[in-house]
Amino acid sequence: MSSVARRNALFALFFLPGITIASWVTRTPDVRDLLGASTAEMGLVLFGLSAGSMIGILCSGALVSRFGSRPVIAVGTSLIAAGSATIGIGAALGSAPLVALGLGLFGLGMGGGEIAMNIEGAEVERALGRSTLPALHGCFSLGTVVGAVIGMLLTAIAFPVVVHLVVVAVIVVAGLVVAIRFIPAPLPRAVRVAASAADGPRRRPQVWKDPRLLLIGFLILALAMAEGSANDWLPLVMVDGHGFDAALGSAVFAAFAAAMTAGRFVGGRFVDRFGSAAVLCASAIVGAIGLALVIFVDDQIVAAVAAVLWGLGASLGFPVALSAAGESGEHPEARVALAATIGYVAFLVGPPLLGFLGDHFGLRHALIVVLALVALAAFAAPATARRHAAVASRP
Repeated sequence: MSSVARRNALFALFFLPGITIASWVTRTPDVRDLLGASTAEMGLVLFGLSAGSMIGILCSGALVSRFGSRPVIAVGTSLIAAGSATIGIGAALGSAPLVALGLGLFGLGMGGGEIAMNIEGAEVERALGRSTLPALHGCFSLGTVVGAVIGMLLTAIAFPVVVHLVVVAVIVVAGLVVAIRFIPAPLPRAVRVAASAADGPRRRPQVWKDPRLLLIGFLILALAMAEGSANDWLPLVMVDGHGFDAALGSAVFAAFAAAMTAGRFVGGRFVDRFGSAAVLCASAIVGAIGLALVIFVDDQIVAAVAAVLWGLGASLGFPVALSAAGESGEHPEARVALAATIGYVAFLVGPPLLGFLGDHFGLRHALIVVLALVALAAFAAPATARRHAAVASRP
């Protein structure tokens, strides 16, 4: 099976969670109204996403080591589909626990499957000998754009949430069936055990002791927090914090997602030219400016433009820093898994933290926490400088 076919399958598999999460995010005002939930209560509902993600993240590395990437990706994507349908049904029934369960299934699939896909993507990147992870994450962002535009239109015509999210679940299952066959099946366990025995006894790599890798992990966490907070709260920030109606709030999220997509598809060229450290430092600064404008400027036009800056600033943090993690030393798979795990903590901590702070201080001011992390990320960017040297040394 060719590396190109494998890469193209990953493009599709990254796209599917994107369209699903955007479908959920654009309907959060409608779901909130159907549940009759306050901001703090929505934070508790979103904790289902955090809990599911935590379990998926903690289990993913061990599951990939034991079973290979393909089954973990297949199960994770299936859980994303199941979660989407469950969220829709729970909203239709006005059941907050059922929506939280759906978010838990969604988070479980995202947390486990996405780390497995990033490990697979890093392997494809090494096999092809050129930058691939930014484009893969660009497909995730493209999925969010498609999902956001559709969600915006369906919100404007008051299309039933349950039908919307169940149809998305069917699309995800169909895409999985087509794409998963191009991901190589893992070697039989007996073969892998024999290979390990032939190599002699090996200690599990303790990559977490590498300070540079931990700094890269913090950078991923900060910029993933910027991305995740928008995925969780941006429509509600625009509706509750800037006075947009639900459809326009979804439209601003669509603009954010479009900026993320553009940044990821174009950003690889800037990384090759200027180096990952300079690009990630600039990204953090742009993201911080966007967040500051959303928080402190009380103007709808400025808020919409700022959301675009926010998206551009957050776009390259995860994929570029993840590539740098894989190139930072021996055992690249373990390094990618650790860095991705640190980054996904942002998606766990973000929803309940911002919900709690938002209930006390308003969602706009709750984002000050995210702003501080993104500003600090600019100082962590030099930790990724080795990636530029690695790219330059390739024939």
